[in-house]
Amino acid sequence: MPAINKTALFDIAKILSKMSIEERQHVAELGCGNFGFFVFPLARLVGRYGRVYAVDIMKATLEEITREAKKENLSQITAVWSNLEIFKATDIPLGSLDNALLVNVLHQSEKRLEILREAIRLLKRGGKLLIVEWKNIDLPFGPEPGRRVKPDALKSAIPKIGLNIKEEFEAGPYHYGLILTKL
Repeated sequence: MPAINKTALFDIAKILSKMSIEERQHVAELGCGNFGFFVFPLARLVGRYGRVYAVDIMKATLEEITREAKKENLSQITAVWSNLEIFKATDIPLGSLDNALLVNVLHQSEKRLEILREAIRLLKRGGKLLIVEWKNIDLPFGPEPGRRVKPDALKSAIPKIGLNIKEEFEAGPYHYGLILTKL
């Protein structure tokens, strides 16, 4: 299977524009992955006086993001090691985030509800949670169909966990996106 470039899978700038991220905000990419594709554009959006938390369970990933942030003089980026499947495990102040992102994270876990609860815990009231996941279409790459998060199942669970659906959108040819608001 050929390697897939995340920037070819979806338009990061377009997705972030839907979040209305402003200077001085506090945001987190939860499960930022190897390259923190959203971390660095987020840092530019929140500016020098904002805060971007790059959260992942892979310490080597966080070390690489920290090195790159220093190289690019982006002191607003803070790497945070956490297992998002454990409620209250993420060392970010309770209710402090204006926005949080879960991009291609939920399909990797059997503990999706726990990940969502952890994200909600970190958000301010009225804060936004962006979820981007693989569409349920036949593809020669991506997670196997049984691991993909069905949008209808996710949408039916959202009101039960203290979130409101603000927007549903195409996040690229292979992904859907949801913007949710914490009640």
